[in-house]
Amino acid sequence: MRRYRDAAIFLALSAIWGTAFMVTKAGLDHLPPALFAALRFDLAAALLFGYVAATGARWRPRTADDAAYVLAGGALAIGGHHAFLFAGQQHVSSAVAAVLLGLVPVITPALTRLFSTGERLSPLGVAGVALGFVGVVVIADPDPTNLLSSDVRGVALVLAAAVAFAVGAVATYSREPSLPLVSTQAWMMAIGALLLHATSLALPTEPLSDVTWAIDAVAAVAYLGVVAGALGFLTYFHLLERVGPIEMSFIEYVIPIFAALAGWLALGETVESTTVVGFLVILVGFALIKRRALAAELARFRRDATSVESGGD
Repeated sequence: MRRYRDAAIFLALSAIWGTAFMVTKAGLDHLPPALFAALRFDLAAALLFGYVAATGARWRPRTADDAAYVLAGGALAIGGHHAFLFAGQQHVSSAVAAVLLGLVPVITPALTRLFSTGERLSPLGVAGVALGFVGVVVIADPDPTNLLSSDVRGVALVLAAAVAFAVGAVATYSREPSLPLVSTQAWMMAIGALLLHATSLALPTEPLSDVTWAIDAVAAVAYLGVVAGALGFLTYFHLLERVGPIEMSFIEYVIPIFAALAGWLALGETVESTTVVGFLVILVGFALIKRRALAAELARFRRDATSVESGGD
């Protein structure tokens, strides 16, 4: 029963984060990207700090690892990642953005191995990274005569968002914060929100006169802050502790399905054949890089299935 419950929660989280792409597209009709992202994380940080206060969890960073973890995560995984993502989503569909973020599980282990003294990428791992970026090129489908087209810029920005998230993960990889996960997430979102506000103020393309507080804009900020933000991240880390990082990494390959469906139903977006092919190429790249971990996970699944069958005899 626990596996079925975890699977149901996994699919629900995939749906929440998949529909977030469609909600973002709708919100960008009323709010400039950096400000939109900042408001989302203002709300999410406030809710998470409220949760920390209500549960009595420790909230104050005390160690160097605490500070480094929340600063790197806030600046890169929250601030940089979402600044690029929201800007890129002005030029590409929900499905394309979701598929490109499927590169995160490809880039992260590659960067970890490249910058770790104890690990190096194998030839198959290098091939996996290369396939991941081939998938990006297939999705972008660039016109050689117009490499600065809107679509190509959008793909480049979302790719930068994936890289920023991966670098943030690598920067926090060796850290051991003493804070509870919910407290680190609250700090990361608050730091990310501050940086996004600073970015919005510094950009001449984001005058406050461009803001229109329509019901759609308020609803988008609320959904992304409360449901996809605070609730989504708490659910993610709850599942991460239960099923482990390998199984959770597959969420990046379920999210695009919900993103494409939501974009089609709500925004009338179509899914191009290049997006589907690029998705499959990125998935193969991921499988090459994580082949040993996936094999171990499959072996564990078979042992669990055998154990359940033996218990039922």
